[in-house]
Amino acid sequence: MRPLQLDPLFKPVESLPGIGPKLAEALTRVTGREGPEDTRALDLLLLPPHGLIDRTMRSGITEAPEGTIATLKVRVDRHQPSPPGRRNAPYRVFVHDDTGELALTFFHSKRQWLEKTLPVGEAVLVSGKVEWFNGRPSMVHPDHIALEADADSFPLIEPVYPLTAGLSPKILRRSIESALDLLPELPEWSDAHLVSKNSFPSFADAVRELHHPEAAIDIEPQTPARRRLAYDELLAGQLSLALVRQTLRKLPGHPVVAEGRLRQAILGALPFSLTGSQTTAVEEILADMAGKDRMLRLLQGDVGSGKTAVAMLAMADAVEAGGQAVLMAPTEILARQHHATIRRMAEAAGIEVAVLTARAKGRERAELLERIANGQARIVIGTHALFQESVVYKNLTLAVVDEQHRFGVHQRLRLTAKGTAPHMLVMTATPIPRTLVLAAFGDMDVSKLTEKPAGRQPIATVTIPDERLAEIVDRLKKALEEGKKAYWICPLVEDSEQSDLMSVESRHASLAEAFGKDMAPLVSLVHGRMTSEEKDQAMSAFKNGQTRLLVATTVIEVGVDVPDATIMVIEHAERFGLAQLHQLRGRVGRGEGASSCILLYHGPLGETAGARLQVLRETEDGFRIAEEDLKLRGEGEVLGTRQSGMPGFRLANLSAHADLLEIARSDARNVLETDPSLASPRGEALRMLLYLMRRDEAIRFLRAG
Repeated sequence: MRPLQLDPLFKPVESLPGIGPKLAEALTRVTGREGPEDTRALDLLLLPPHGLIDRTMRSGITEAPEGTIATLKVRVDRHQPSPPGRRNAPYRVFVHDDTGELALTFFHSKRQWLEKTLPVGEAVLVSGKVEWFNGRPSMVHPDHIALEADADSFPLIEPVYPLTAGLSPKILRRSIESALDLLPELPEWSDAHLVSKNSFPSFADAVRELHHPEAAIDIEPQTPARRRLAYDELLAGQLSLALVRQTLRKLPGHPVVAEGRLRQAILGALPFSLTGSQTTAVEEILADMAGKDRMLRLLQGDVGSGKTAVAMLAMADAVEAGGQAVLMAPTEILARQHHATIRRMAEAAGIEVAVLTARAKGRERAELLERIANGQARIVIGTHALFQESVVYKNLTLAVVDEQHRFGVHQRLRLTAKGTAPHMLVMTATPIPRTLVLAAFGDMDVSKLTEKPAGRQPIATVTIPDERLAEIVDRLKKALEEGKKAYWICPLVEDSEQSDLMSVESRHASLAEAFGKDMAPLVSLVHGRMTSEEKDQAMSAFKNGQTRLLVATTVIEVGVDVPDATIMVIEHAERFGLAQLHQLRGRVGRGEGASSCILLYHGPLGETAGARLQVLRETEDGFRIAEEDLKLRGEGEVLGTRQSGMPGFRLANLSAHADLLEIARSDARNVLETDPSLASPRGEALRMLLYLMRRDEAIRFLRAG
């Protein structure tokens, strides 16, 4: 049960004064909640301003710089209402000061209100953006107007918040003030020593300071109020991860004891020897699995660093010890590709490998489920079809999850519920900076693959403006005539009114036309709206050489393996994130041939886009790229979309608050060691924090435990 003290903060925004259904929808968009019924007063309190308007600087009318917000003290000369019958014409009020005259311009405003607000002959304060038309200054719809006598009501420092259609700054500000009125004083949940060392205000004071800055420095991430709220958010995140881990660890692990016969058979049949970091990762995984606690390990490795081989060797030991292993992939294409790779490796050790996706139907599915239930299928590969109710395992010992960031903590729990607490290995080809690993996977140990397997060629990366498109198409045509294979990536599926980006369908048509009748059949197309079968057909035609140019969306970003593809063209590269560009580039350079990546951009490039493309030209090191991406974009975006299951922080900024993340992680662990059910006075206060930061799913683990 949520503590009663918090009830005022969980009032729906619609219950705040002056908020109807339309405004509630706008507030939902601004706060990023699911829907108006899910948007509470609390969400407004935790919406930080991203800027500040300083109205303390006064200037004369003619000295006000154009396009900036100016605060002017003026005298009202005359009103010029809209002509009768012309409601769309502006209503103007002319004012002056010692330096010149200014027109205050209003559209659709009521004459009575304007005459009362701006009485002729009175001195008033006005603030807003000054624009110049035909040599004359004008201010359209001033943000604030006050009679000189009421100057106290004039906001001199005003925080700036994100806005959306149908929501004005004034209404948002008023809503936040209404929410602040509901803020109760709450017990302190942070460690007393930390609070005094960092001069942290109380939670309630920090929230008030967040919304009432007195100078530009007050919205900086390093102010005590901002650090306090960032710490609260990080602590709630680390505490909920630690609770999940505590629950999972309560289920005893089953030590995997194997001589390594199957593993050695597979190693002997591999056409390459393991890199140093692969060997280390295998040792770390096997040591974890041999212990009495369950393994929870994250295997990070750049594109093509050989994660699948590491996972296969771990699965071989699980099978030799009498268990079953599953490998869960985010897409059907990837599941089938893993199946092909792993089946080849498993053959050397005589292990039966099955693939289970949503495509298996009827009798085929029934037979497959039977083989999984009776333990004949020792390794099962699939999508999240692997943990549907109908799938029963004989002895699930190891679960391997590929591309973790597409699966949240809850899916991890559902999969774990399938076996008697299987060991869990999570793989990601998106190198994640250490701070993000802690923030998102605070509950995991980490192994890293840092070397490329032998024989991998470096990828030459160039950036080219799209005016030179014809030249690229010519060079590509020659390359295909020589038998080379290439990818061409576009951001959209079909052209839309709103966007000037080239859609994958239009580009496919234009390239087929440019290559002429003889070569057009060599150009194929793949995108996310195609059925699984259509995608598989397009991919296998490309893989076996029936087609040589694959025009695609980012559906090929993860895991598609065509070793003889050596050219990657990414159109509108400036629209992609760094991690995504790095993933896409990793589709080439997987075989013996020299590979190249062409980043086509539409100029002029903004500063961030330019920096992104520069980083890609300079390095292929995924870990460096991930760190740069974090600096350029912020943690909420680093792993693709905000919905990626990664924490999109609102108050914490991982590049500014990395020190607090380390403290929060050890604090969360210490708390749960001494007070595992959060029953002490501090534990009760921490439960409040979990509710405040919307981490209450973690409280269920307390009950379940």
